[in-house]
Amino acid sequence: MHYALLIYQAEGLWEALSAAEQEALLGKHGALQEHTKQQGTFGAAVKLTPSATAITVNKEGGKVTVTDGPFSETKEVLAGFYVFQCDTLEQAIDYAERIPHIQAGKVEIRPIAFSDSRALLV
Repeated sequence: MHYALLIYQAEGLWEALSAAEQEALLGKHGALQEHTKQQGTFGAAVKLTPSATAITVNKEGGKVTVTDGPFSETKEVLAGFYVFQCDTLEQAIDYAERIPHIQAGKVEIRPIAFSDSRALLV
C-alpha cells in the first residue's frame, strides 16, 4: 500500500535555522531517501513553499472564489510530504520516525486510496 507521510511544522521554522542546520537537516532527508530507494519503497519527496504562497479555491452556491493563503489558520502548516510503498503500517511508522522534522513538528501518516504507482515509484 502507498502511504503519504505529511510533515507539519511551525511556520518559519526552516527560515529560522542557520545554513549549517539546514544543511544537516537536508542530509538527514537525503539519508532517508537513499535508504528507502535501496529498499524499493521510495515514491516521492516534496518540499512545499511557505503557506503565504498558497491559494485556496472554494465553490459555494455555484460561485467559485479564490483567496490568498491556506484555508485554515493553524500554528503548524503542511511543509511537505513523502510517499512510500510499505508492506505494513509499522513500516510507514518506522519511516515517519526517521523524518527529521518530527523533532519539532508532526508527521501524519495517511494511506493513499488511489495512485498511479508508475508515476510514484522510481
